[in-house]
Order: sequence, then structure tokens, then C-alpha cells
Amino acid sequence: MSNVPNILTRPEFEASEIGKAVTSDVARKLTLFERISDMHSVRKLTILVLLVALWELYTRWSEVSPLILPRFSSTAYALYLAVAGEQLLIMVWNSVTVLIAGYIIGLVIATILTTAATTTRFGSDILSTLTAMLNPLPAIALLPLALLWFGLGADAIIFTLLHSVIWPVALNAHVGFMSVSETQRMVGRNYGLKGLIYVGKLLIPAAFPQILMGLKIGWAYAWRTLIAAELVFGGSISDTTETSGGLGWFIFANQMDLQIPHVFAGLFMVILVGVFVENVIFNFIENRTVRRWGMQAR
Repeated sequence: MSNVPNILTRPEFEASEIGKAVTSDVARKLTLFERISDMHSVRKLTILVLLVALWELYTRWSEVSPLILPRFSSTAYALYLAVAGEQLLIMVWNSVTVLIAGYIIGLVIATILTTAATTTRFGSDILSTLTAMLNPLPAIALLPLALLWFGLGADAIIFTLLHSVIWPVALNAHVGFMSVSETQRMVGRNYGLKGLIYVGKLLIPAAFPQILMGLKIGWAYAWRTLIAAELVFGGSISDTTETSGGLGWFIFANQMDLQIPHVFAGLFMVILVGVFVENVIFNFIENRTVRRWGMQAR
């Protein structure tokens, strides 16, 4: 047995030119360009600058009429005049105050519906039935009813906003609650959590990514509905002064006067408000909650 070669032993091998092997840095200091390009806000800003540059170049080199598409420089100047005269800022504030009122009321109603749907079978049937009936209905389609019931005023707009907020928020929250694992539910029950305490201390934190998505969708729907409603009767919200309406009325009034750069300035302000809310307010909430809790990648 001792004369049998050990075939399981691998022969030794020694690399004679190991010094010539090419190695790379395990970690190296990033260049200034790499650090800047890695910033999320810088990449977004670069896209916006490219779009603006293409807009300006196209309107300068083409024969498009300014009544159809004005130059970006003209739009920027019109935006400056409207902001400097505070006319546009007042109208933006009018729109935002109405939006906040409708958004908060919508969140309260959505919270009640979702809580009932989570804690009782009858509440779940109510939410699923109402969502199937009313969620496909465009909110702006309720505007004629709002005019009949509430007249020309902020109440009619708020009623229209409720439809835009309630269903996406309630539906996303309910789906999030239903997605909470049974293990987490059992832990909550073992701790004696019931009713509203069970929802507040266990379901809401566990389902908060889905809830936050519903809040974003509800905000976007409400903002679009508000601008559309103000395009119809935003100037009748409070009084007859030129700054009594909202941002949608600013767009409509300038369109009637063929002040097309001001129309685009109003549209640009709609975009700016949306970008601010999405990238500042909701991003702040996201960083302080789901990302800090490790529920979403940074």
C-alpha cells in the first residue's frame, strides 16, 4: 500500500514572475468630476439644462411662431416680471392654500376608510366597492356637480380635490397593510395590540413605503385637478381683483390676452411647485422614515 502514489495530492506550483502581475487599486480617491456626477441632484439639473437649451435653440433656428412656442428666454423674462410684481406669487399662494385644505381633509377621510377596512370585514367591503366605483372617475368630471352644490368658490374646488386624494391614498395604504407579513401581525397580537393602537404602532410603520407612495400619487392628482379647476373658474375664488384667482386662472387669463410667454411662465411655475414638493418635502419625509429604517435603498 505504501508504494501506491497518492493521486489526490496536487503537485506544487511556484509562479516565478508574480511581480509582473497587473493589480488595481482596492480603493482610490474619486476625481472631482466623478464626485459631482455622482450627485443625484446634479444629474437631474443637467437634464433640465439640456432640455432648456434645446428649447431655446429650436425656437431661435426654426420658423415657429411665438404665439405657438415662445423662446425660453422670453418665458424666463415673463416669469421674472410676474414674480417681481408679486402677482404670480399671490396666485401660487392662493392655489397652495386651497390645495392644502383639500389634501388634509382627503387624508382624514382616507385614514378613516383605511382603518375601517383594516379592522373590519364590512369596512373592507365598503372601501373595495367605493374604490372600484369612483377611482376610475376623473376628478374634473365632478366639477359640474361641485358648481351646483357649492357655487363658484373655494369649497367647490376642495370638493373636487377630495376625489383626487381619497382613493389613491386609501387604496395604497390598504394594499400596504395587507402586505404586512403574518409574522409581524402575530408579534403585534402577542404584545396585546388591538384596534387603532394595532394600526398605529404596527401596520403604519410596516406599510409606510406603500403609504408614502399613495401620498405622492394623491398629491400629484390633486395638483393637476386644482390647476384644471382653476382654469375654469379660479378667478371667482374670493373677489374680482386680478390676483384673486389661482395659478390656473393666471394661465387662462394670459392665454385670453395672447400673452403666450406668460402662459408658459405659469406652466413653468406649475412644474417648479411640483418639483419642489416631490424633491424637497417628500424626499425629506422619505429620508427620515423608510430610508433611515432600512426599508429602501439610498
